[in-house]
Amino acid sequence: MLEVRTGGGKNTLNSRSPEGLFTVIHEPETSLHVVVLAAGSASRFGAPKQLARFAGRPLLQTALSHAVAVAGGALSVVLGAHAAEVAPLLRNTPATALVNRDWAEGIGSSLRTAVRQLPGTCDGLLVMLGDQPAVTADDLRRLISAWRRRPDAIVAAAYSGIDGVPAIFPRWCFTELSALRGDTGARAVIRRHRERLTRIPMPSAELDIDTPEDLAGLQPP
Repeated sequence: MLEVRTGGGKNTLNSRSPEGLFTVIHEPETSLHVVVLAAGSASRFGAPKQLARFAGRPLLQTALSHAVAVAGGALSVVLGAHAAEVAPLLRNTPATALVNRDWAEGIGSSLRTAVRQLPGTCDGLLVMLGDQPAVTADDLRRLISAWRRRPDAIVAAAYSGIDGVPAIFPRWCFTELSALRGDTGARAVIRRHRERLTRIPMPSAELDIDTPEDLAGLQPP
């Protein structure tokens, strides 16, 4: 079953109960929720890079497998420009698809979409990108372990002098994340609160895929 929600609310579903009336959604009993951002048009790539294959499977599927390993069903994926083509990748996962109708505005709109759909019990949001194939489930577990030890802190990947995603944002950050506009992403929130930041060295996060050449350089021999 694939549940689909739109940025405008939680009432757009494509599955029904046995009675044919509605779907009952049981929010996961966890304080941490994971979101994978995958709404961009991939204009530099020239095609939906979420579907580009790396190590025998689509890029987004790699991110999803790691996210499921650490979050189970407490997982959302924000789709946008290529939602219809990309959504089938989620069918056999516990992830919820969130459709960002304002994807062309930039990554800020995807973060707003994610935050507005968080369950009320959520105390922390782990933000991932769909185009960082070198980031592993163990990398994510290191972030989560650090956040459990200091749940009021932002916990971010540190690489090449950058503090960025994947990163975990505690509840007090949600208002700022939901206020982002244009192509301003989560890194702006991290920069504003360096005094409340835990850095986790993560060289794997430096690698993201923007062009076919980036991907070709990573393909296994």
